[in-house]
Amino acid sequence: MTELRLILGDQLNPHHSWFDTCSPNVIYVMLELRAETAYVLHHAQKIIAIFAAMRAFAAELKEKGHRVRYVRLSEGSNRGALEDNLNALIAHYHAVRVMWQEPDEWRLDAQLQAWAKTATIETTCVSSEHFFSSREQVSAFFASRKSWRMEYFYREMRRQHGVLLTPEGEPEGGKWNFDAENRKRWSGEPPAPDDSRICHDRSALWEEIQRCGVRTFGEPQANTFRWPVDRAEAKARLDAFISHVLPQFGNWQDAMHTEEPFLFHSLISFALNTKMLNPREVVAAAEQAWRSGDAPLPAVEGFIRQILGWREYVRGIYWSQMPGYRELNALEQHTPLPEWFWTGKTQMRCLAHAIGQSLTEAYAHHIQRLMIIGNFSLLGGLSPQAVHEWYLGVYIDAFEWVELPNTLGMSQFGDGGLLASKPYVSSASYIHKMSNYCQGCRYQHNQRTGEVACPFNALYWDFFLRNQARLGHNPRLGIVFKQLADMKDEERQAIAERAEYIRLNLNEL
Repeated sequence: MTELRLILGDQLNPHHSWFDTCSPNVIYVMLELRAETAYVLHHAQKIIAIFAAMRAFAAELKEKGHRVRYVRLSEGSNRGALEDNLNALIAHYHAVRVMWQEPDEWRLDAQLQAWAKTATIETTCVSSEHFFSSREQVSAFFASRKSWRMEYFYREMRRQHGVLLTPEGEPEGGKWNFDAENRKRWSGEPPAPDDSRICHDRSALWEEIQRCGVRTFGEPQANTFRWPVDRAEAKARLDAFISHVLPQFGNWQDAMHTEEPFLFHSLISFALNTKMLNPREVVAAAEQAWRSGDAPLPAVEGFIRQILGWREYVRGIYWSQMPGYRELNALEQHTPLPEWFWTGKTQMRCLAHAIGQSLTEAYAHHIQRLMIIGNFSLLGGLSPQAVHEWYLGVYIDAFEWVELPNTLGMSQFGDGGLLASKPYVSSASYIHKMSNYCQGCRYQHNQRTGEVACPFNALYWDFFLRNQARLGHNPRLGIVFKQLADMKDEERQAIAERAEYIRLNLNEL
């Protein structure tokens, strides 16, 4: 009476109830699938990390006495497609049942549900036992409200799970949100911590991936690979962040600097999104750091808000709006990505650094993603679908359920304001305030027009000129449109002409 249990590449949770007992009748199935490497063009480090983590997890299960059938990409028995592999394994083991955990991506969920309808044996889907909320909880919460806003949902999650609350049920510190205190520019002090992640040689795996013909981009860094690929390494990274980095996270979580790609960020997102870490333990560790006096409340609240609030919220947006969400394009923007998205070779120092770092590290923190790369993409009229596919491929922590709402919704305003109350755009003044990117740049951050004026400036004002009919009624943008109205006609015309020139010559910037 053999039962097959499928484990996907982002379901590497050793504490799932599946593994509480060992049974000789249960075989855990893990598949390296070519289709999963090719639905978008992925960063080399992302492919290496997922395969390395899957192999480490399979080895861990075997060590604990579980039966595991692991099919490598290079194996002759690999049928290629998920369905073909499952059918072959069912026949081989004479299985009577196949089980799987809820996939986080709509694509895989639909694929497995469709396959289950053709299966001749029992099939069952169970919870991944990972998230604070169910897929449907966010949409149910907002069913009776006029608008979707994360802050309301975040407060409800705090109350529901008793996080950072006084005994009376009020928010600690008297406020739900300390975001206004977390926006300092970093100028070298305090010094950023050293990267404590363990270094591994993954060159053999990288060579195997290349032999199988997998197309990638970005630097593999296979000989000095730093991303955690098992539970022990992920937990060590979390502990190091909580003990040594979290106290400074709040002040400088939005800061950017050319000499420090990571600053005070946790670097646990890949481990969290592949379920090597559980969000409950992450939130509990951060809260305990504050209660023990080891980290200030604004830092802890800001970090917890990303996990308990934003991460759960965007997942709810994703499942309530798919499959049509990825095709939304409220501002009707269609320009292809400039060539420098794939090389980092642009004269705009902020974009050269943020994109260059993304290509080198498979990582950029949330402000680099939102207010540098995403900001330019939105202002420049780039296709939100093209931007989405680039983000999904380039970042090691990018899985569609979390990446798509962040990119298409918050960053590119493709959903017209369902997720975000206004477009997240800025001129060069914000970039100059929060980074050292403008120092030594060819373009001048304080000029709107002219050959050496920073492209962000003309694009910023022209964005609102072009979208006044769509955005002019937004109360959060009143001051912007007031400033536009106060400009002389000649200035608005010069801005529009400069912005048009920039959009027509993106590859030359």
